[in-house]
Amino acid sequence: MILDRYMIRHFIPVFIFASFMFVTLLCLIDLFLNLVHYLNYEAPFSEIMKASYYYIPKSFSLALPISLLFASAYTLGDLAARNELTSVISSGIPFWRLARSFMAIGIIASFSAFFFEDIVVIPTFREKNTITRRLRHQEQQEKNANIVVKTRDGNRIYSVDFYDSNNKTLNGVSIVERYDDGRFMSQIRASVARWNGEYWLFSNAYIYEWEGRLLRVHALPAVTDYTEEPDIFGRSSVDSADLSARDAALLVKDLKQAGLPYADAQSDYYHRFSFSAVSFIVIILSISMGGRFRKNIMLMSLLTSLIAAVVFYVIEMLSMMTAKLGYIPPVVGAWFPVVLFSMVGMVLVRYAKT
Repeated sequence: MILDRYMIRHFIPVFIFASFMFVTLLCLIDLFLNLVHYLNYEAPFSEIMKASYYYIPKSFSLALPISLLFASAYTLGDLAARNELTSVISSGIPFWRLARSFMAIGIIASFSAFFFEDIVVIPTFREKNTITRRLRHQEQQEKNANIVVKTRDGNRIYSVDFYDSNNKTLNGVSIVERYDDGRFMSQIRASVARWNGEYWLFSNAYIYEWEGRLLRVHALPAVTDYTEEPDIFGRSSVDSADLSARDAALLVKDLKQAGLPYADAQSDYYHRFSFSAVSFIVIILSISMGGRFRKNIMLMSLLTSLIAAVVFYVIEMLSMMTAKLGYIPPVVGAWFPVVLFSMVGMVLVRYAKT
């Protein structure tokens, strides 16, 4: 316990310094990326600072893994430079016991990161994006066009040119009905369909259906059995990154049931869990690097931290992109970088200098 307290007492100040440094860097990068647009539209200074303020939780979430990596690598390197690491190991204490406190911090940080992301980061980052779009005079991209929705186990297929979520109207509607064996039953075409609270009301609608061996078309009579909720046509306009983990899971389920593409949303959902595990992964990497640097400890620890972070985020970006495009399963895309770096970390720990 004394050794653990000693290690933590050296670790905490470095971690706080590293977090402040990386959070400040990320906030400045975001500010300068948008500064030209802010100045062009004469955005108020108070609103600019408000957007930067709401970006702080997201910055801390992104900076947490690299801050842990830097703090633990620097702490172990500092102890090695002062020969304290050698003294502890020479006394018969194994290296893994020395780094046990860091591993505990990594586990706690991983669990805390998930809830921090779900409760704090998501709502504040959503507010930050709203402010930024307003200051840059950008309208949110409309995604409610060219929608295809399958209901009733795929036997009813909606094809909609555009869904107006404000007025709950479907424009350019085509509905194909099929038998259970997949054979064509009928098709409805309508210029507009309006939701009355219980079912869809069609305007200028015609129905094509078989009469014997002939496909007849006639005006659609009043019908009340098209009761699909309007929300299923607006699922594609919802960004899963703006939802909590629970709501993101429900979104994936609804997209599957509606027959809409769900790989993007499901990849983001799995990424919520995999990204929170990064804090523990970087601790393993830092332990493997502990004691390797005896000169220029801060510079080498910072450089190593940045290189490891860049490599991880590049691999993660490629993995997530591949998963969202449907080339690999979403769960593989989200967890592949974590598993890869876990194996690398274990190998490095196995051959760590002790």
